[in-house]
Amino acid sequence: MSDSSPIIRYAIPPYMLEQIRLHGPDELRTAAAEALARSDSLRSERIAVQSRLASGELSRPDEAVSDPALVGRRVFDAGGSEVLPGTLARSDADPPTGDEAVDEAFAGAGLTYFFYRDEYGRNSIDDRGMGIDSTVHFATRFNNAFWTGRQMVYGDGDDVLFNRFTKDLDIIAHELTHGVIQYEANLDYQFQSGSLHESFADVLASMVKQRSHGQEARDADWLIGANVLVGEGCAMRSLKAPGTAYQNHAVLGNDPQGATMDEYQGVAFHDDRGGVHLNSGIPSHAFYVAAMELGGYAWQRAGRIWYRALCNYLGRDADFQGAALLMIQVARDEFAPGSLEEKAVEKGWREVKVL
Repeated sequence: MSDSSPIIRYAIPPYMLEQIRLHGPDELRTAAAEALARSDSLRSERIAVQSRLASGELSRPDEAVSDPALVGRRVFDAGGSEVLPGTLARSDADPPTGDEAVDEAFAGAGLTYFFYRDEYGRNSIDDRGMGIDSTVHFATRFNNAFWTGRQMVYGDGDDVLFNRFTKDLDIIAHELTHGVIQYEANLDYQFQSGSLHESFADVLASMVKQRSHGQEARDADWLIGANVLVGEGCAMRSLKAPGTAYQNHAVLGNDPQGATMDEYQGVAFHDDRGGVHLNSGIPSHAFYVAAMELGGYAWQRAGRIWYRALCNYLGRDADFQGAALLMIQVARDEFAPGSLEEKAVEKGWREVKVL
């Protein structure tokens, strides 16, 4: 499964799109099939991004933001086309536009930026002042959002199964965090390293949302995409209870994620690059257990351990066990041997049966 081009990381995993293609209403089946095939049409862009990443160009943004009072946000409107970036709709100094997607993308980029800056001292996505560009109204009834390697792109959804993809802050933060990961461990996007990639995006996105609401770990819902996926009691993923985000859905069926290594799904799922979404629930649940054990604000201790491991210790080919051992070591170094933090991190990884 080796591929020299970077992967466009979509918010909706392929197993959900496949269910729509097979079981959705007629008008949505074609759109799902097109979404599954869209990565091929974006291959040239992926190759260009990979070349820039390898050369170091992406770590030296074209337009770094030097004013600390500004985020460097620009939101573009594709107007239903697939031409990026589209027409500029709003930038840092502009007032709200009244277009919900534009204003949500703008606000979500800011909340994500300030989370990383204020909690972890990070200077934007690349840690060097990179401006944050987003495009909304991409394509027609497009059921997805993605990070291209340089900017965010959001579809409007079909208004049947999915709402607009700017509606959930955690979706915005998840996709922007793929950019953070790209500039740090740059985890290989397949099998366990790919699942860690997806898990880090969910974990950090959950903390962006929790911080925006001032929530402690015990008060959070630990869901991803609860407002994007249409239906009462439905979300795209759950860190608290992977495999329960949606149940008996008329089109999607049951959430197939596993919560422990007993439910690990591997090489059979090549359309998900070895189960990167299916298995991300395992490390995500390890984080949930650690955060709940520690209590308080999840980003202050558990989140700091995960973030430091991502930025300083994980290699591209990291697996679950290696990540677990590194995070235990980070907790020990940051908070002392035998500390509550070390014990909580170890408990999390033991509960999901990685250790």
